[in-house]
Amino acid sequence: MGNAIPSHLETFIKKIKFAYKIRTMKTISVSISDLEYKKFGINNDKLSFTEFVDLVNMEITKQTLNKCIQLAEKYKLFKMSMEEITDEVKDVRNSKNNH
Repeated sequence: MGNAIPSHLETFIKKIKFAYKIRTMKTISVSISDLEYKKFGINNDKLSFTEFVDLVNMEITKQTLNKCIQLAEKYKLFKMSMEEITDEVKDVRNSKNNH
């Protein structure tokens, strides 16, 4: 047998190595202006990736909502009731189906 590692210890060592690989983290650095820092309400110089993604998603959602509001105002949808909007959509769909 000599210097052979028992199989149960070998399995244990493999599990430890695998767990270590999973827990190994990389760090990235992102530079933003003071204005953006304040705009996003960041109060810590270090964010987890999940926190960073949440901030980005929230900003994208805000921008999308603002674009929707602009389009609604442009096409005067803000003056329409939900029933009127539904009827308008039905009319457009029906006209497409009739052509």
